[in-house]
Amino acid sequence: MSVNNTPRVDLAVIADLISPKARVLDVGCGDGALLDLLEHDKGVDGRGIEISQRGVNECVARGLSVIQGDADSDLIDYPDKGFDYVVLSQTLQATRNPKLVLDQMLRIGDRAIISFPNFGHWRVRLSLLLKGRMPVTKDLPYSWYDTPNIHFCTIRDFVHLCEEVGATMESARALDANGQKIGLSMPWWFWNFFGQQGVFLLRR
Repeated sequence: MSVNNTPRVDLAVIADLISPKARVLDVGCGDGALLDLLEHDKGVDGRGIEISQRGVNECVARGLSVIQGDADSDLIDYPDKGFDYVVLSQTLQATRNPKLVLDQMLRIGDRAIISFPNFGHWRVRLSLLLKGRMPVTKDLPYSWYDTPNIHFCTIRDFVHLCEEVGATMESARALDANGQKIGLSMPWWFWNFFGQQGVFLLRR
């Protein structure tokens, strides 16, 4: 499966951060698109955990090793440093306790990779300012009353969370709507205003 066949613009960035043949746990793996990409292009030993039965069924249909589970409660069952990478893509904001989930990921893996939509993007701010309503965008496509997202955050919020849990940022990216990386030398406020997504590689 090539990157061009997937609508998720963060997947190529995440895949680039993962070494070939690595042991990878994809938390909240959805339909298995990332695991499929990593197994075919990087030869990883991939495992997944997904809360929805539909997602698990789609993963199994792809031939992936995925179990049904909840990131908030089931990561505690995984051993320390059992994986080279633990990935949480576009799922952090849907967890009940993001700080605990991130802490568990850093315990389970040598490194953790997180991607999430940036609620500080200028389009979100403008929508709130002009319309006075919670925005609906490509990266935040739900209405306020039916969204699975319960903990919106900005890129700067996530940076502060990393500091709280004692995580070291090995790599950080802000992506625009097309998945292009915003200038690496730009300050956090610039990423926070213009980045539609953040992708972080962390270790402890």
